[in-house]
Amino acid sequence: MNRKGFIFDLDGVIVDTAKYHFLAWKTLAEGIGVEFTEIQNEQLKGVSRKKSLEKILEWGDKTLSEEDFDRLMRLKNEDYLSHIEHMKADEILDDVPKVLDFLIAKQQPLALGSASKNAHTILEKVHLLEKFEAIVDGNGVTIGKPNPEVFLNAAKLLKVNPSDCIVFEDAIAGIQAANAADMISIGIGDASVLNEADYVFKDFTEISEAFLNTLISK
Repeated sequence: MNRKGFIFDLDGVIVDTAKYHFLAWKTLAEGIGVEFTEIQNEQLKGVSRKKSLEKILEWGDKTLSEEDFDRLMRLKNEDYLSHIEHMKADEILDDVPKVLDFLIAKQQPLALGSASKNAHTILEKVHLLEKFEAIVDGNGVTIGKPNPEVFLNAAKLLKVNPSDCIVFEDAIAGIQAANAADMISIGIGDASVLNEADYVFKDFTEISEAFLNTLISK
């Protein structure tokens, strides 16, 4: 049996925490007098907290001292954590457990590759932590997506060559990172947004066992 490495982003792929990020960023932005919409929130998907705050300041033409910048990053995370504190397994996106369990049954190693610094907490809350052999999150990378570092680190932990890895992503920055790492990129979401991906599915309900078997046997 071929041994591939299957790497999953977290937000928008396994669980939908984008709504909680949106609420926390909106509260922060409005608190410093910057209008924040769902369209802008889309541009923060897959982007680190630091880069996200830099973008918001840019949109509002605002500058902050380093001290205030760090304080706002902490406040945003505390606000976000208060939302995810109550997450349960019913917030896992449709058919994700089915796909994970199928790959595990086929003895394929799974990794998480996410910009989130709260990945462990979220996976624990939704009872998926034990399914992953490796977790690379925002605490373990120095350069965010579209740099491929997060996925290359995951491949290393799984002891699988990058060219034998498959990445599931919902953000264009993540797709670009997977492509830069020479991995197969699978977009989850809107095909017009994720048009650089090797394959795109609306969600995991569209991913068949036959397709997963094709990926394993490649």
